[in-house]
Amino acid sequence: MTKLLRLDASFRGDASVSRKLTERLVAQLSTAKTEVTTRDLSKGITPIDGAWLSAVYSPAETRTDAQNEIVAQADILLNELRDADTLVIGLPIYNFGVPAALKTWFDQLARKGETFSYSENGPKGHLTGKKAYVALSSDGTELGGPVDFATAWVRHMLGFFGITDVTFVAADKIMMGADEAMARAESAIDQIAA
Repeated sequence: MTKLLRLDASFRGDASVSRKLTERLVAQLSTAKTEVTTRDLSKGITPIDGAWLSAVYSPAETRTDAQNEIVAQADILLNELRDADTLVIGLPIYNFGVPAALKTWFDQLARKGETFSYSENGPKGHLTGKKAYVALSSDGTELGGPVDFATAWVRHMLGFFGITDVTFVAADKIMMGADEAMARAESAIDQIAA
């Protein structure tokens, strides 16, 4: 059984291009032996704060009930990522960057000792051996273009966790030709082997 984690961040619901692409990616990558977990980040994800920091880095035996609740929620996200063999991430570009909900998801998962650690040679990701597909959509921003501040950041954060096998599929510059952008993205997805 392989496990696939699908993350959607667009708040546009059925009108979302990135959701259409993640749906197609999941269909392309799934077999009868694929277990899919879907998390809609646009429905709300708790931002980290001082209480979160204190809770996740306090020894379990010293945590308060409130801290245990914070850690339990954070661990759900952590375990979903740990358990996944493959990630499918919807990345709509908002104002040249990542949606706040996706940024918050990465913030929740950047846990020293869990997803990464520091050594004398610098940071080391703990979640190696995973494959990530990122479905990008944008009205005007070109994938890898001079104002695309999202893709390099997402690639860096995944790599920081040890996930270095990352493929981007893009329906970019939609305002310059929606049909062409979708056709390019769908063609790229259809060429991915399950």
